[in-house]
Amino acid sequence: MIASSSTLSLLQDRDRGVQITMGPFSVRIRSELDGVRDYLERFYSGFPKSEGSDGHFDVSVLGGRGLHRWMRPQATVVVNGATPFLPVPATLAGPVLEWGLNWCVGRGAHRWVVVHAAVVERSGRALILPAPAGSGKSTLCAALTYAGWRLLSDEFALVNPRTVEVSPIPRPISLKKAAIDIIRRRHPDVVFGPEGRDLEGVRFVHARPPAESTARALEPALPGWIVTPRYVPGSATIFTPMSKARTLLSIADQSFNYNYLSTEGYACLSELVRRVECYNLEYSDLDDVLAHLTRMTAR
Repeated sequence: MIASSSTLSLLQDRDRGVQITMGPFSVRIRSELDGVRDYLERFYSGFPKSEGSDGHFDVSVLGGRGLHRWMRPQATVVVNGATPFLPVPATLAGPVLEWGLNWCVGRGAHRWVVVHAAVVERSGRALILPAPAGSGKSTLCAALTYAGWRLLSDEFALVNPRTVEVSPIPRPISLKKAAIDIIRRRHPDVVFGPEGRDLEGVRFVHARPPAESTARALEPALPGWIVTPRYVPGSATIFTPMSKARTLLSIADQSFNYNYLSTEGYACLSELVRRVECYNLEYSDLDDVLAHLTRMTAR
């Protein structure tokens, strides 16, 4: 383990950097920016760290050069030698690291079938919440996580093609717009990062995952349920059984790489859907939906 006092010097070492274990991945991170150091110390202080250089992903966050070093300072993320995003304001140096990590997993985690979904676990079984942006997926994930469910991820379901187990990668939860205030009010003890505006100008903040979730980041879970959520203002909590065929089409649409894995990817998703209970969910009241999910998953 590496003490946080040495994080900055390791980050600034262009040859070594600091290597952080995030679930099944080792990521080497390098940056000269204080914003990246502060971000790592706020959100990743409890993650295993080392001085190795043989990680799965190599991520650098570089400061602006020339005038952009002093005027309108910038930050650029470089992932395994590629630059997936345009430079962002230096105030987003920490968040752009997180976006770079998402890019890594979405494009390079081909040991698993990767689905865009939040995942939490209770009593050894995973609740998978696949949904597009704006559906209330991360809000529901955060509410469940801080109510005592184990966080596996608010971004990715990593499904093992051989066992159909879901592997954790518990990282900071991304909250946007009204969800920020909702979760702050419900859980004032949660550690939040500074608020910012993302590349589309949307208000966002990251929230630190519970220590228990990060400590159990190598413990996979068996799939139990697929629930496709949709936040509808003023709606009652409505669970509607979803057919296996429709669920398969829906979850395949949210997968980053099942087609890349060819028949193995499709077979994995088919087996996943076969094993779980499938529902659509409309909700507006978090207390009500959490009570429903607790009763449903206790069976």
